[in-house]
Amino acid sequence: MSKPKHIHILGICGTFMGGIAAIAKQSGYRVTGCDANVYPPMSTQLEAQGIELIEGFGVEQLDLKPDVFVIGNVVSRGNPLMEEILNRNLPYASGPQWLADTLLRDKWVLGVAGTHGKTTTSGMLAWILEHAGLNPGFLIGGVPQNFGISARITDSAFFVIEADEYDTAFFDKRSKFVHYHPRTAVLNNLEFDHADIFPDLGAIETQFHHLVRTVPGTGLVVCNGREESLARVIQRGCWTPVEKFGSDDGWNIDANEQVSLNGKVQGKLQWDLMGEHNRMNALAALAAARHAGVPVAQGLAALSEFKNVKRRMEVRGTVNGITVYDDFAHHPTAIDTTVAGLRRKVGKARILAVLEPRSNTMKLGVMKDALPGSLKDADLTFCYAGNLGWDARGALAPLGDKAVVKDDLNELIEAIAVKAKSGDHILVMSNGGFGGIHEKLLKRLS
Repeated sequence: MSKPKHIHILGICGTFMGGIAAIAKQSGYRVTGCDANVYPPMSTQLEAQGIELIEGFGVEQLDLKPDVFVIGNVVSRGNPLMEEILNRNLPYASGPQWLADTLLRDKWVLGVAGTHGKTTTSGMLAWILEHAGLNPGFLIGGVPQNFGISARITDSAFFVIEADEYDTAFFDKRSKFVHYHPRTAVLNNLEFDHADIFPDLGAIETQFHHLVRTVPGTGLVVCNGREESLARVIQRGCWTPVEKFGSDDGWNIDANEQVSLNGKVQGKLQWDLMGEHNRMNALAALAAARHAGVPVAQGLAALSEFKNVKRRMEVRGTVNGITVYDDFAHHPTAIDTTVAGLRRKVGKARILAVLEPRSNTMKLGVMKDALPGSLKDADLTFCYAGNLGWDARGALAPLGDKAVVKDDLNELIEAIAVKAKSGDHILVMSNGGFGGIHEKLLKRLS
């Protein structure tokens, strides 16, 4: 019996690279990996799957002699291990390239791209295919609660992937999604984001245009019909049939949750997810699943049993009549739709929005002027300004005394606790761990 091929992953503890590690292991590869910060939950998840982890990027890892080094986009020039791989001319590939060439080669890939909703929509799509008995593989940037894992490979023809527009690696500045060659491509929405790597919206539109160029003529592009940016992307050239959603000449949904296609009612969406953004995500998932052969009625039945991805309006606890939620929202548009969704659910009850601007785009302050408007539906806003390079107090000044800004996390928690009263809903929004604020807040409130 030949020994299993061996890959060594640099930067293994990110969600995406950790997902690649998991499905490589499931596919019979020997998988080892290293990262600067090897700690839970990703380290525990990987070690449970028999993946050997090494702390740091020491050159002694070359002694592992893998068949190929798979490079995550946290690795840059000057990294000691990477420098030695280059000096010795050893074989290496980016994560997306290796994944596409080795594991996705013969798959019907369903790629979900967009500024917002990629993780949720990928989760919905994978669940619809699963519910229909198609047993899809998937790689998603969060943990869909219907599955309890973020990545798996199966012998099914279908593979759902969260198709990210972030760049691939230090040696490949194209968006990750150009590697996946989807047969079904979802373009969920497109706004300016990732200000650390894209100069403007036009630069991101160009990458989406490159994605569209890779979809075969027998494939399908599922496209948000409400976005001018995506209309421009399609106008630049598309060689594939396009189905729009959120518009009358395609997939739509009315106030009674009736789903229609080209004006003909297909059935009713019955679920407990909040917000217009999730209704749009559902339309995109239904359209993509239909392309893979799942009838709309079956897709709707699956969505009635869909449990959202962790950290999407997740209730973390209720103390003395005060409910604390955790949400991943960090871009002003996502903050706006998240707060609006909660407002529809709780009616006139008070919403206390708690915000940590920590994505690269938010840290650069590119979106700061849009923040007050995105928080308009909240009764009070609390912002953590530790490590910010811009003036959060000035940015949130239009909210007047409805905004509280603190540079110290404990002071922020105290300020929230002083203002909170029974019946309030505290919505915590961050794309990171936010210093464990949810548990600390629940403890303080009790």
